[in-house]
Order: sequence, then structure tokens, then C-alpha cells
Amino acid sequence: MTKPKYYITTAIAYASRKPHFGNTYEVIMTDAVARYKRARGFDVFFCTGTDEHGQKIEDLAKDAGITPKTYVDGVAGEIKGVWDKMNTSYDYFIRTTDDYHERAVQKMFKRFYDQGDIYKGKYEGWYCTPCESFFTETQAVDGKCPDCGREVKRAEEEAYFFKMSKYADKLLAHIEANPDFIQPESRKKEMVNNFLKVEGGLQDLCVSRTSFTWGVPVDFDPKHVTYVWLDALTNYITAIGFDPDKSFEEQSESFKKWWPCDCHVIGKDILRFHTIYWPIFLMALDIPLPKKVFGHPWFNFGMDKMSKSKGNVIYADELADEFSVDAVRYYALSEMPYANDGSITYEAVIKRYNTDLVNNLGNLVKRTLDMDKKYFDKKILAPTAPEALDDELKAACTKAYNEYVAYMDEYHLSDALASVFEMLSRANKYIDETTPWSLAKDESKRERLATVLYNLLETIRWGAILLAPFTPETSEEILNMLGADKRTLDTIGGEQFGGLTVGGEVLDSKVLFARVDEEKKLAELEEKRKARFAPAPEEPKIEKPEGLALIGIEDFMAVELRVAKIIECERVPKAKKLLKLKVDLGYEQRQVVSGIAKFYEPDALIGKKIVLVCNLKPATLCGIESNGMILASGEEQVRVLFLDPETPLGERIR
Repeated sequence: MTKPKYYITTAIAYASRKPHFGNTYEVIMTDAVARYKRARGFDVFFCTGTDEHGQKIEDLAKDAGITPKTYVDGVAGEIKGVWDKMNTSYDYFIRTTDDYHERAVQKMFKRFYDQGDIYKGKYEGWYCTPCESFFTETQAVDGKCPDCGREVKRAEEEAYFFKMSKYADKLLAHIEANPDFIQPESRKKEMVNNFLKVEGGLQDLCVSRTSFTWGVPVDFDPKHVTYVWLDALTNYITAIGFDPDKSFEEQSESFKKWWPCDCHVIGKDILRFHTIYWPIFLMALDIPLPKKVFGHPWFNFGMDKMSKSKGNVIYADELADEFSVDAVRYYALSEMPYANDGSITYEAVIKRYNTDLVNNLGNLVKRTLDMDKKYFDKKILAPTAPEALDDELKAACTKAYNEYVAYMDEYHLSDALASVFEMLSRANKYIDETTPWSLAKDESKRERLATVLYNLLETIRWGAILLAPFTPETSEEILNMLGADKRTLDTIGGEQFGGLTVGGEVLDSKVLFARVDEEKKLAELEEKRKARFAPAPEEPKIEKPEGLALIGIEDFMAVELRVAKIIECERVPKAKKLLKLKVDLGYEQRQVVSGIAKFYEPDALIGKKIVLVCNLKPATLCGIESNGMILASGEEQVRVLFLDPETPLGERIR
């Protein structure tokens, strides 16, 4: 039987800076939905990635003294690293600098132009660089961006525009005919009333820029680059093989399998781009619209929006180092309401960690396994002595399952988690009601004790399966400790209580989540936060060196400096200061000995591009011949001069 397909995406992260906790929530949430859908038997394609063009990135790269491509390569790698650390199970990671994506964007732009959907004009108005957005006089209030609150700048430039008004009525009809297209409901009303039903109608959209160059060039008018939203939004179809030169029927099997997308998961701040502009682009391409766009709320730091300038930014990967990946995933998914903004503070993280994960889940698992080891030598015995209390526990499990499925199907993830933890709380109460330690004292109640422990172990199995989309590593560890052979969602629910195999054996218990000393941990985290956001120390003033001998240009030109790459590096035995390096100049390879061993680990240098003095006479150090010298600064703290990775090997430095 063919599995039903489910295509889900995140908005691609803007490759300007490392994503904070609020940004990371989106990929964690989408991952939980993807894992749930797989558990329900769907063939899932989960796509995420990075948006890498635009004026902001061009400016940041310029400030850093590197090319935009080098800049986004670094940030995209950092974003992907965070996604991987948070154990997200994406199937594809797209970058808008990928060649195939850029080619498709150019073709779409030309197709829109040939169809008469795009025309050349002139833009005059307000522009917000951080948001990459244009605003009218009425939208920019008091010279500030209505989205981020930063100052906007007056802009005037030649640009191409997309005729949004041409498709506005068709889009409105689609939204009204498909009530689930925009979720939550409150977001739909906002989009319709603020953009489609406003006086004057939907304004045409600027889709090219001429004031910067870091973007996809418009191939038939090269002084223009494609404006970020036409470039970024189309990743959802280029990632699965869309060809702008073909009709829907002529597309690849991959594209026809996955499109239309079942759900775009995005932040509420970019809802208009995904529910107004994106559907209109798709209408112009004559392909189906996505089934749902879900605009999730934001995570605030307490009551304030996260901001580096305020010093209140929290990063998910760093929080995971303090509490574990699953603990961070759990907090993110349990604390974000369906429609309202969530909140994160270090105090709230610690409280929920200690209460839910340490007490409710961790202690339940450990107590139950320890009792089974103590009373039955880890054996799972048959539940042959039922009582009325058992039915209450089973009913709590069935209730949790039913609520969980209903909530997950509607993206109410925090409510789904609440149902699971209500079931776990009922299991903890069941221990207090049945008092297994008392039953163990009476040999005649051995069968009742075996029944109580079986019911607890089975409830834990249900809990581990239900928690798998949220805390996958912890769930796997629990199921391993139970020795459970039935681990899938279809083995629980309804009347299936009793799936844990009788005669099996549990493993020794482990501490799943160690209790955190709140006061101590808060002090540590606050110290780290202050250190991160402390003002950069002023550069120390140094005296001008004396006695510098002046040289002529002919002397300087006699020194041949060239670009080399370190391909091998190891310590020199019995020489604490020396490293032996093999460097590649492109036209030849050399061996160099350098006194930087105190400051660099050999592995950290491999692949780095450096400046090599090539025409230095060979020298022998500790019996090893050195053919050149690496440029570095400092004496007490030596710093090697590293070059842009894209600098060609062997290039002369002048």
C-alpha cells in the first residue's frame, strides 16, 4: 500500500546572524510535526534551509572584509549546525545560492516578464534594510518600520514590479473557499482586512533592486538583481525540482509527488509574504497553492522581544549544553501557545525542567524500573490481578492518546504535550494509591504487585511513544530500558493497553534528567549572559616602536609573499614551540617549520590559507629543514594571518 505523502517546510532562515531561540523554535516545531506524521504512516518530506541574498548580507560582508558568498557560507554552516544539534530530521537543506535555485529564479522572472506580470518602473518610498521590505508613507509610522520598529530610509531607484492587483480577487476567492489555508484564524482576518480589502486594493510588489549587487541577476537586464522575496519564497518549489519552462503536467515525478505543499510553517511576522505574495506567484506559474500556511507566534524573553541590543538573546544550542537537547526541545514545544506569543526566561526553563522532566517523567521511569528490579529481578510479569484503579489508569492513557492525536493534527503541540504529562501525573498518583512497597511485604499480594508494575511499565511505554516527536532521544532511551519490541504509534490507543511483552526483561534504570540547583544555575547563566553582551574592551594603547629602519620599494618587492594552504601539520618531537607544516602553493608543495605550537593545535590549522614568505633561505630547526616563513603577529600571543578561503593558491601578495 502506498503511503500518503506529507510535504512540510520551515521558512528558510536568513543567513545574516546565528539564529536565536525564537528562530530555532520554528525548526523544532516543524520537526515534531514531521516526526508525528511519519509515526502516523505518512511519507514525509521535510525541507528547510537558508535565505542568502540581499542588501543586509552585502553590508555585513563588507563590514567583515570578506565576500558575501564567504560570509553566507559561514552563517549557513552555523545555522545548519544548530538545526543538527537540535536533532531535527529534515530531509533537505536548500540554500538560495545553490546554482539550480538561482537558475530557476532567473527563468521564473523572465516568464513573469514575458507574461506581462512584471513591468519596469521606479520605486520611491521607505525601505527597511533589516526586514528587506518597502513601505508606503502610511505604513511607515514616524519614520519607523511597522514590522521591526527600526528606522527606515528614503529610497528611490529603478525597479521591476509584479502586478499583484491582477490576481488579488482570485486570491481572495481562494482564501474564502479554503478556510484552513491560513492558520490560526486570527492571522487570516489580519491578512484579508489589511491587504486584500483595503481602500485602493493590493499594491504591486517591487521584485528587483539596482542599489546593490548581491542577489540573483535578472539575466535580460543585468543591472537588476531579483529582490529577496521572489528569490526566497520560490525555494519551496525549486527544492523539489520545479522547472519554470514546463507545465505542471510536464514537471518531474519528484515535483508532482510532493507539490502542493501540505504546510508552510512560518513566523507570524512574514505571514503577508507567504499568504499574499507567494500564492500570487504560484497563480502566475499556474501551479496549485499550498494547502496550509501556519503562522506561529514568537518567543519573547519574558515580556520583551529578543534583541542583542537589549542583551536578552538566548541561543538554543547553548541552552542545550546546560540542560540537554531534549530538554530544550521540550521547553520550546510546551511553552509556545497555539496563537499567542510564548515566553522564555532562565527561571522558567529551570522550573519546567525540574518539575516536568525530572519529577514527572524521570522519577516515574526510575522508580518503576527500580521496583521491578528489586521485586522481580527485572522480569515483566503478567497482570493477573486487576482492580478498579487499573481501569482509571488505562482510561487516562486512552484519553491522553485521543487528545494527543486530535491536538497534533491541528498543530496544537503544547496542548498535546500537556495531555501526555497529565497521563504521566496520573501514573505517579497510581503509585501513591497502590503503594507497591506495601504490597511487596505480603507474599499473598505478589500477583497484585506484578499487575501494578506491569501497568506502570505499559503506561511509560505509551508515554515514550507519544513523546517521541518531542524528545526523540529520551523516548528511545526509555523504550530501550523497557526492552519494548512495540515502539510505534499504532501499538497504542483504544483498547491496546497491554502491548508490553510479558516475560521480557527491563534494563537497569538511568537518570534521564538530573535535578538542577536553581539558584546556582541561574547565577552561572547570568554570568555567561553578561559576558556575552559585555561591551568589547577598548584596544590597549601601545607606544610607537622606535628605531624602525626605512626601506625602499625595491627592498620590499624583493620579499616574495604568496598564498599557501596548510595541508598537513604535526608537532615537532622534543620541541614545545615548533610545528612542522606541509603547505600547498598551487604550483608546488613545501615543508615549513614554525614556532606557533603554543598557540595552535595542529588539526585546527589544516585547510587554512596563509601568507608564506617564499624566497627566504632554507633553515634547519631541530634537524628539520624549513623552506619559508608564515606571517604572524605578536610575541607573547602569536596570531597567524589567515586569508579568505576563496583566495587563489600561489597568488602573490603586493
